[in-house]
Amino acid sequence: MIPLAEAQDYVLNKISRLQAAQIPVLEASGLVTAEPAVSPEPVPAWDNSAMDGFAVLSSDTDDASPETPATLEVVGTIAAGALPPDAPKVAAGKAVRIMTGAPIPEGADAVVQVELAEPWDNGQGGNGEGNIGLGDKDQGGNKQDTGITTGLTSGKSGGDKDQGGNKQDTGITTGLTSGKSGGDKEQGGNRQGMPISEATAIRLSQPVPSGTHIRRAGEDLKAGQTAVPANTALSPANLGVLASIGVQEVSAFPRPRVAVFSTGDELVSGGGPLAVGQIRDSNRHSLLALLQDCADPVDGGVVPDDETAIEEAFSRYAAECDAVVTTGGVSMGDFDYVKVVLDRLGDMRWMQIAIRPAKPLAFGTIGSTPIFGLPGNPVSCMVSFELFARPALRKMAGQAEMHRRRVKATAAEPLTRRPDGKTHFARVRWHWEDRGTGGESGGYIVSSAGGQGSHQLSAMADANGLAVLPDGDGIPEGGKVELILLRE
Repeated sequence: MIPLAEAQDYVLNKISRLQAAQIPVLEASGLVTAEPAVSPEPVPAWDNSAMDGFAVLSSDTDDASPETPATLEVVGTIAAGALPPDAPKVAAGKAVRIMTGAPIPEGADAVVQVELAEPWDNGQGGNGEGNIGLGDKDQGGNKQDTGITTGLTSGKSGGDKDQGGNKQDTGITTGLTSGKSGGDKEQGGNRQGMPISEATAIRLSQPVPSGTHIRRAGEDLKAGQTAVPANTALSPANLGVLASIGVQEVSAFPRPRVAVFSTGDELVSGGGPLAVGQIRDSNRHSLLALLQDCADPVDGGVVPDDETAIEEAFSRYAAECDAVVTTGGVSMGDFDYVKVVLDRLGDMRWMQIAIRPAKPLAFGTIGSTPIFGLPGNPVSCMVSFELFARPALRKMAGQAEMHRRRVKATAAEPLTRRPDGKTHFARVRWHWEDRGTGGESGGYIVSSAGGQGSHQLSAMADANGLAVLPDGDGIPEGGKVELILLRE
């Protein structure tokens, strides 16, 4: 028998990465980059606002407090998307309404978020019909209820400083339409319920330091900076970075196309009663699902026990795909057309590996296409895929981490076995405990997932890990065991 590590090394040493290709960014999730992606421009491209609010000159707010708030006139609005040529500028005493992502206007050095700005009416509304300007700063007047509509348009009549009038109970109602009456810019107010979008001014009750809520150009990436290094497995965030620098295609290693087919006249698919000797084809379904994690699977269906049909299947899929996976016909003493065909078409090695389950393995190539002949028992098939085929396919895809993660775990119950010169892979369920029952540090806790026969697929379905049991009598309750995480 061949040690597990020797067999794994033999397989991986025969595997090469696929040739890199230009892959659309939207199709590149999880792929590994073959070259670095360099930003051609700064990100962000210009200073912009991190908040909805108001662009201001910070020095206008230096002395702002609840007792002496700073009042700033709102002179315009800048929305996200563009900075028009006639965009408003920020000068002393002024503010510009700004949206998140919008360019910072000229003159501004800070943004105050909208929640901190009190809407204010600065008393600079329009001069409509009936604006007589009563109570203006220059009038010195003290207007009270009058009751008669005048329709006057001059802003100087009644209560003017030059007239010295103190109008009281004259019976005249002014019918004002302008925001000038009853108080000037410095006497404005916060009209009840006035929305911030209608405010002609804002009042700030605390200083706004320079640079507040401004995203500087190049703050994320500078022009010429590497945005995504080579040999990076592309995460959703990586794809967003690529899109942010205008990359539409990325140089990456594609996922290998892998054909899976089953052979045997005894195999049937679908429902209906089974005839004596028939078996439902389960391995192909399990393998096609396992391949979703590391390859693009191609379903080759069930091939009958016919030498010509089997040769045609291997020849076709070896030419069309990057790898071929099949099950059965690899055990010692088996007489199967699979062996006959593969020995004729390819350069194969038939191995007996010192593990249980999944002792038999056939591996080789037809031309340059890797061929994996996995055991026919359903649990053996899946364990063999995890130990040999999956790492090889991940290497083809350029992945640096080829094997499942291994951790140390504690056995919640005895994991027994008999000495036989092999490493056993027990199907287990694991969970994480923060603390042990005695207050000691917690960790991964494992227990058997059920029957350990290589035909007992239901226990494999219940398992989320494989406990690695060295040759011997197994692991006692509370003992430490190496755990392969099938799911995390």
